[in-house]
Parts: sequence; C-alpha cells; structure tokens
Amino acid sequence: MFHFIADLHLSPRTPGALGRFSFLLLRLARERSCGAPRALYILGDFFDAWIGDDDDDPFVETVAARLKKASLAGVDLFFLSGNRDFLLGEAFSRRAGWALLPDVHLLSANGWQLILTHGDALCTNDTAYQRFREETRAVKWREDFLRQPLSARREIAARMRKDSAREKNDKAEYLTDVSAATTEDLIRAHGYATLIHGHTHRPARHDHFIDGIHVERWVLADWSETAGEVLSWDGETLARQILS
Repeated sequence: MFHFIADLHLSPRTPGALGRFSFLLLRLARERSCGAPRALYILGDFFDAWIGDDDDDPFVETVAARLKKASLAGVDLFFLSGNRDFLLGEAFSRRAGWALLPDVHLLSANGWQLILTHGDALCTNDTAYQRFREETRAVKWREDFLRQPLSARREIAARMRKDSAREKNDKAEYLTDVSAATTEDLIRAHGYATLIHGHTHRPARHDHFIDGIHVERWVLADWSETAGEVLSWDGETLARQILS
C-alpha cells in the first residue's frame, strides 16, 4: 500500500497537524508489524519553513524522532521538497530515516506508473514566482543563506512567510494554480502516467485528455489543525481518506 500526503506545513504553531501525522505513522507501523508493506510519500511543504538541517529547534528533533521510529518499524518513507522546505537535505534525512527524491519522481510498481511532484514548478503562469523559484534554487543563494546565523535565517523565513501569505491573497486565482499546458507537457514527457501533486491547496481529481489519451491528475489536500488527508493507492486504484 502506498500513501501520499503534502502541505502539512508543520511548525510549533500546528500541534494538531503534528498529532494527526504522528497517529498516521503509528497506524502504518502497526500495519507493517502485521506483515503488510507500507510506504509513505511526502510531496513537499512538510514543514512550514526550513532554515537548514542545522536547525536546533526541539520541534525539529521531535519530528525527526517520530519519523525515525516509523522507519525502524519497517515503514518506507520518502520525501520530495516543496517551496517551503527545499533546503532540507541529507543530514536531516538521515535523522528522519527517509529517502530524498527529486522534485519530479516516476513511481513504478505492479505495472503502474505515477508521477510525483510538489506542484509549484507547474504554476508557470506566475512568472514572478518562477523567477524567485529559480533564484532561490541556485547554489550561490543556498550557500549564502545557509552561511548566516540561525537567528538571522529564522527572521528571514518569518518575513518570507508573511510576504507569501500577502502576495497569495493579492494574486489572481489562475496564477496560483497549475498551468494546463505545463502540466500536460510533464505528463506527456513521462509516458501519460497518472500525476499526483500538492501545493495549490485545491484537492480534486482532474481528467486530462492529452494526445487522445485519458490521464488522471490528483491534487492532494493541505492539512489544518482539525483535519488532514491521505491519498492511498492499493496497486490498482487511488482513494482519499480523511484524518479528522
């Protein structure tokens, strides 16, 4: 059984989301102990902000410890980064016991293929954001940012969160959703496989007809303090499960 989640935006300010996620890990570990293989794919924005693997906030270590416990119990954990946690690297991944994946990952199993991505790279109508995304993914920007003291990085992250919230409210809806043309190009480039992504906070199942081929696109839900959602794949079908 494969499970997919995204956009938990975990932080010390979201104890409800962390509690719900911890319950999910315990459930998967219990099912694994009964002999059922379990894999969890986290498709970005797991954390509300990530200032570097050297973050010494106790909250970070709490999350890492819970992930590691599930990993040691036999749950296969995978992570690909989002726009909030793209700086997350190998050091934290070792503490968490998960495997890092590239932002676009083709999952193949049982003759099926699923395209996994966070989704922000598909929002190409928002040219200003794409310029910012390209700038912050550059090696020099990353090195310059991570060279600063933790206190400075925390201030920068807090300011960026506020700016992001304000800009999102001011933007037209089509700018904060995926571009149909970019999305279909991605699907075409990966053999018309089913696409799963997050980022937009608009959970839905979309039908695309690309070059005469029907393809599904599943958008994962964002989590809140009162509810979360898991998309599960049993090898043949996808189904949503609400964690209230």
